[in-house]
Amino acid sequence: MTLRAVFKSWVDHYFSDEEAVILLVVLVLGFAVVIWLGRMLAPFFTALVIAFLLQGAVSWLERRGVPHLLAVILVFLGFLGMLMAMAFILLPLIWNQLVGLVQETPRMFASGQQLLDDLQERYPNLVTPDQIQDWIGVAGREMTQFGQRALTLSLASLGNVLALIIYLILVPILVFFMLKDRDTLVAFTLSLMPQRRTLMTRIWQEMDDQIANYVRGKFIEIIIVGTVAFLTFAYFGLPYSALLAVLVGFSVLVPYIGAAVATLPVAAVAGFHFGMTDQFLYVVLAYGVIQALDGNVLSPILFSEAVNIHPVSIIVAVLFFGGIWGFWGVFFAIPLATLLKALVYAWPRGIQRRKENEAVEALSEE
Repeated sequence: MTLRAVFKSWVDHYFSDEEAVILLVVLVLGFAVVIWLGRMLAPFFTALVIAFLLQGAVSWLERRGVPHLLAVILVFLGFLGMLMAMAFILLPLIWNQLVGLVQETPRMFASGQQLLDDLQERYPNLVTPDQIQDWIGVAGREMTQFGQRALTLSLASLGNVLALIIYLILVPILVFFMLKDRDTLVAFTLSLMPQRRTLMTRIWQEMDDQIANYVRGKFIEIIIVGTVAFLTFAYFGLPYSALLAVLVGFSVLVPYIGAAVATLPVAAVAGFHFGMTDQFLYVVLAYGVIQALDGNVLSPILFSEAVNIHPVSIIVAVLFFGGIWGFWGVFFAIPLATLLKALVYAWPRGIQRRKENEAVEALSEE
């Protein structure tokens, strides 16, 4: 079979149906809008994600007899309360700890240099003075670059105060109306789609529950892991507990890689604060227990209905979508991989099933 015949067979298999071509166009346009207009429409997309997260709570209240508008108001007030708590309690605490960490960095750097000197004295054959000087030089350059980035970020953030105010006002308003008028907005979106959308409906049904469960489950996982980490670090008296807990909580966004990356700052702060003592070992051990319970207990409970995706596919999805969309690309890497998997499996099956149904209908009419 020639290459042309193989390509023609592939096209006939996936794009012989008119709805399949329309679905491809919709997907391409959707990705193009997000890539090129994502920065401009960022408040809208942010509100869409938040409304998607809150819709589960609204539906839960409605199933228990609460009127739709009252359910939306209750959930929205809860969202505003959480937003205010973050703005006036959590963020100032994290900011103060971040400032303290930056101020203490020179002392930590000096302690690290002293530790290297002690290491060279104990093991002169393994660690040479030239190696120590090289390590100190690399660390110094990294700290200088870190300070420059922090200064640049601070100066840039001053110019983004207006954008932050717009976010804080516009996003909650969009979230409220997306929750309140959800049926109207969905009906309007469907009116823009072709009347015959059996394939689209099938693909959406296969991935809707899985993506919804994943996004809400991941949000719950971040809250639980971050809270447990904060309580654990505070119990051991580890400085910068809130800052490290936020880092550990968000590390669950990137499976496998996140836990390893978050280990470095936790171990470094514990090492500089406690030294190589039993307290340091207890903190590292407690952190390892948190990661083990998250990976082996919490994650299976929250994502028991999620699609089983190979770890290599997860890492590739995180790298690809994170490179395109940054934080949100990392957050939605697995849902997007789930979407692609659903497309690959449901697309040809959907076309084949509809052709069989049309054949059955034609025979029944005869």
